[in-house]
Amino acid sequence: MSIKPILILAYGNLSRGDDALAPLLLEYVQTLSADVLEKVECLTDFQLQIEHALDLQHRQLVLFADASVSNQQAIECTQLQPVCDNSYTTHAMNPASVMQVYLDVLHAPPPPCFLLTLQGTEFELGADLSPTAQHSLEQGCQFVRQLLTQPQLANWQALCGSRCVTI
Repeated sequence: MSIKPILILAYGNLSRGDDALAPLLLEYVQTLSADVLEKVECLTDFQLQIEHALDLQHRQLVLFADASVSNQQAIECTQLQPVCDNSYTTHAMNPASVMQVYLDVLHAPPPPCFLLTLQGTEFELGADLSPTAQHSLEQGCQFVRQLLTQPQLANWQALCGSRCVTI
């Protein structure tokens, strides 16, 4: 089985209101055309774990997706760099720490990685998507469709535009 060049790794919980945003985004991606999907692998989990570093291997581009209460806009895109912190010892990791684990374990730089956050406000168990989250999901689906129809690093950086900040 060959590894697809693009990985979308969405994390969140479908049972916790707006925390479902990233997994719902992946459901949308899986409805795209076959020519797009032949280049994209979709993975979902409740949270990032140290083992996800190995999922980055042999990728050209990686998009992490998550819901966020701190977004100022419906969607925000950030190009990431590896960061050494202590999140690998906590209950869940952040994407930059996953990249650092990749660097530490494989002794090679990880592929270009981006974080797409979708604005959410309601994260209670059993809650439906809030109106804010529904709008964020619509915006996120449009944005990801654009990313996947132009799957080159320079295009992803350009598409992020004002939504993209390198940290």
